[in-house]
Amino acid sequence: MERKWMEGVTFDDVLLVPQRSFVLPVDTDVSAQLTSSIRLNLPVLSAAMDTVTEARMAIAVAREGGLGVIHRNWSIEAQAAEVDKVKRSESGMIVDPITLPPTATLADAKAIMARYHISGVPITEGPKLVGILTNRDIRFATEDGHLVSEYMTSDDLVVAPLGTTLEEAIRVLQQHRIEKLPLVDENYHLKGLITVKDIQKKLDYPNAAADTGGRLLVGAAVGVGKDSLARAAALVEAGVDALVIDTSHGHSEMVLKATERLKGIYQDVDIIVGNVVTAEGTRDLISAGADAI
Repeated sequence: MERKWMEGVTFDDVLLVPQRSFVLPVDTDVSAQLTSSIRLNLPVLSAAMDTVTEARMAIAVAREGGLGVIHRNWSIEAQAAEVDKVKRSESGMIVDPITLPPTATLADAKAIMARYHISGVPITEGPKLVGILTNRDIRFATEDGHLVSEYMTSDDLVVAPLGTTLEEAIRVLQQHRIEKLPLVDENYHLKGLITVKDIQKKLDYPNAAADTGGRLLVGAAVGVGKDSLARAAALVEAGVDALVIDTSHGHSEMVLKATERLKGIYQDVDIIVGNVVTAEGTRDLISAGADAI
């Protein structure tokens, strides 16, 4: 059988000759529709490799408009915790702020602040807001066994009603010289939190890839092994925006079945699958329910 040779090229073999242009870089739009529900201002995904993407990389990529995919080379709990870090890193409004009861100790408060890199915690009794504790309140506190109720700000607490816009929140924050604004309903139940830090991040990263709540988008890898369903459940619980079935050969029966199974369970979560190199493999994965290949 006669072997036919075809010419092949790589990136270094191709040059684009500049032509006359009427387009300024500032006017260009390179955004791309990754899935029907995810649009990226920067069409870049970071690899789901343990030497590439953990929470820090995913946050950095999402701030620029791309999507980071947290690798799966660790325990289910650890991977879900990384997703949680990304989702909690910034938000237009934090819809489920971390809280503590008045009976918590300063040690509890310091641990929570250190874990999530936050400078304050709303204090609640059940759903009702009773105070707020910030770094300034405990700056010189040395007795970690004392209760947060002894240090929290509870009198003349500045709050805003649910539905307050970011522009309205900025005016309140500036007027009262505060950095955190709890949002409450008519029963004084805590419903959200707006912070100066999150507002500043929105100004610093206007092209960030974010969900409808203003939280950064993040993907996470799952395999097709025994723990895939448990891993997916933990990642969805943590708020992941896309589950990525990453395998070296995506056009296989196990991957197709895993795609069908995950999409059947999590219809509101995008499923991204790869790798494939043929049109047939792409068609089969789309038929199995993949949202992106």
